[in-house]
Amino acid sequence: MTDDELKRLLVDIESDRVERKESDSASTKIREAVCAFANDMPNNAEAGVIFIGVKDDGSCANLPITDELLRKLSDIRSDGNILPLPIMTVQKRVLQGCETAVILVEPSDFPPVRYRGRVWIRVGPRRAIASAEEERRLNERRRSNDLPFDLKPVSSSSMYDLQLDLFEQQYLRVAVAPDILAENERTISQQLTSLRFVTVDNPNVPTVVGLLAVGKSPADFIPGAYIQFLRIDGTDLAAPIMDQKECHGPLPDVLRRIDEILDANIHVAIDIQSDSTERQYPDYPVVAMQQYLRNAVMHRDYESSNAPIRLTWFKDRIEIQNPGGPYGQVTRDNFGQPGITD
Repeated sequence: MTDDELKRLLVDIESDRVERKESDSASTKIREAVCAFANDMPNNAEAGVIFIGVKDDGSCANLPITDELLRKLSDIRSDGNILPLPIMTVQKRVLQGCETAVILVEPSDFPPVRYRGRVWIRVGPRRAIASAEEERRLNERRRSNDLPFDLKPVSSSSMYDLQLDLFEQQYLRVAVAPDILAENERTISQQLTSLRFVTVDNPNVPTVVGLLAVGKSPADFIPGAYIQFLRIDGTDLAAPIMDQKECHGPLPDVLRRIDEILDANIHVAIDIQSDSTERQYPDYPVVAMQQYLRNAVMHRDYESSNAPIRLTWFKDRIEIQNPGGPYGQVTRDNFGQPGITD
């Protein structure tokens, strides 16, 4: 957070993102404030700020900001009184000529956060203990954050980023029986929601799976959502590149384009038999290649990597790489052993 942003918050007496303390002597109230900012009941989705060394009106309290003070404030995070552990940073800043210790507390992805068993929240510019209803809302927020990655909302996208005709004409007809489609008379928004292509809470916000399946340009929001093709004139990556392509778009388009690339690159030898029939010998069987690539698409990890799936075609082999690693109980050591699956 920049000094200008901190200065604006420092003088904003009514902000629900700010708490001011003249010293660290009120350590209990500082911890309560950390807990409250971590819970982010107003859903600001921005860091809360605790200024140590300033008065309630924002004027300087002339508190010496020592390394020992900064260490004591940093210990708040991990002394076991606030659980789950908050995400916070402690910094020394000079704001308007005043030395200040600044604690930045990020909203928790797993609320409710408790300080010594109690859930503290912000109600306007003050702290309060959460009611049963407020705790319930925080629990709902945690459950939404616990969703599998493919069902999480992509908040920077909207319904306009989906190809609704592709959803209606291709996906929906395969995913739902025709008689059910004819009977339920749902709107397209309700259909998208029921199939988890948009979020339940806000039907205008697509999920990861919605963008991958029918998004106009999934890689705009999920950077690794494409297949990269390289044709190498040699047996290693140092050799010249003969051809390079990227397959972008919703999954049906990506798979169609990579199939076309396979067809264009597989060489087929033809042997005319004595009975005038012919036998074809492709250098790589296209069906097997399609199966490999579909497995790469299904099993890649979009959450922890922005790398694409890569198909690298050397003179003597083809390599297919998809981001991710062994999953669940599967490791490099036990891979392939009977019963080790996930």
